[in-house]
Amino acid sequence: MVDTVFNVAYTFDAGPNACLYVLENTVPLLLSTLVQYFPPSSGISAPYIRGLEYLNILPPVQMHAKTSVALSPDFTEDKPMMHAKTSVALSPDFTEDKLWLNGKEVSVHHPRISACLTDLRKLAEQEKSSREMADWKMHICSENNFPTAAGLASSAAGYSCLVFTLAYALGLNTSEVSHIARQGSGSACRSMFGGFVRWKTLPEGQQSDGNGDIGRKQCELSNAEQIISESYWGSMRVIILVVNDQAKSTSSTDGMQRTTLTSTLYEHRVNTIVPSRCSGMEEALRARDFPRFAELTMKDSNQFHACCLDTYPPIVYMNDTSHSIVRFVHEFNTVVGETKVAYTFDAGPNACLYVLENTVPLLLSTLVQYFPPSSGISAPYIRGLEYLNILPPVQLPSFTPQPAGLLQYLISTKIGSGPKILDDIPNNHLLNEAGAPKHLSS
Repeated sequence: MVDTVFNVAYTFDAGPNACLYVLENTVPLLLSTLVQYFPPSSGISAPYIRGLEYLNILPPVQMHAKTSVALSPDFTEDKPMMHAKTSVALSPDFTEDKLWLNGKEVSVHHPRISACLTDLRKLAEQEKSSREMADWKMHICSENNFPTAAGLASSAAGYSCLVFTLAYALGLNTSEVSHIARQGSGSACRSMFGGFVRWKTLPEGQQSDGNGDIGRKQCELSNAEQIISESYWGSMRVIILVVNDQAKSTSSTDGMQRTTLTSTLYEHRVNTIVPSRCSGMEEALRARDFPRFAELTMKDSNQFHACCLDTYPPIVYMNDTSHSIVRFVHEFNTVVGETKVAYTFDAGPNACLYVLENTVPLLLSTLVQYFPPSSGISAPYIRGLEYLNILPPVQLPSFTPQPAGLLQYLISTKIGSGPKILDDIPNNHLLNEAGAPKHLSS
């Protein structure tokens, strides 16, 4: 059961450490949930939970199973697709770990980054061929070419790329480290694979006794697996509608924690709706049943945002333009006589539209007519995959053309194969021979 009242309070003194106040009957549930979502380092030797003991530790408040799709990271210099790109250099001569993100140095001591580096090094120590490199310092440089913290999975892309690159450099099996990527961003574990991917929850009844080994085991069990390859439904396409590329006011992690604690609708969603919906989604994917896939996708998006509104205080990710896109999609499907387009919104106002390849030219022309670009736009309004046979737009009698500039731009892309090593490493590497970034932001 998910708590729907305020059972925990926090306070911070002059430092980063938290003091949580809680009634005794809530302690077992709180401890197990803390261990799952703030797992200990694999290198911990002392007990993770110290002081008073609680033998009746309860199963943690559960995140539900999730299904997602990986987008294609393929790109050329003149026509880049959405991607995160990470380079790493390891050397016994480096004196400290360093990390640069989008041209600016950031701290490697951030808890999530530190957890990923620590656990990768622990795995490397267990491999004879990698043991020596586990002690070397790392210089890491990462860039992404799409909006950060705007509901377009920039954290998932960034952390999955980071963990994949470091695992490859350390000689580890990149298909077996999704649980480490999860420590950076929950969704990052899904981004370690291509095609359609399921994020598995802990097995039912899995409990924690607060011990560090159990906490780490929970983290390893809650990982990701590919359920459908990117080639199985090769005609699936994705159109991203960028409404706002600015960082959102409520992060995905903070928002989900608040929803878990305060939304009664979320409890119903996790326990009643999601299990059958995930099964139905896998069936639709395997059958390449687009109308069913589309209906499940849109219903799940709507319910997710209903849970956000049911959160106390409420969380509002979608804006008026987002809701206009929803109306546009339903009107488009009604006019063409069948479900040709599906929408989904993550924790932000930007839309992700699923559509089969033969419908893309018609959809793009209709989008441009009803969501025209700003007259002052200089960059291309439609980016990514090109379609030369654009068709006349569909006329939507119940949908009014929107003011110009409501959408910043559109990204046309497809299902991808997950992280990969780039060719022509000297030219693609973000670090120079000395291990410093080739490009820095002013």
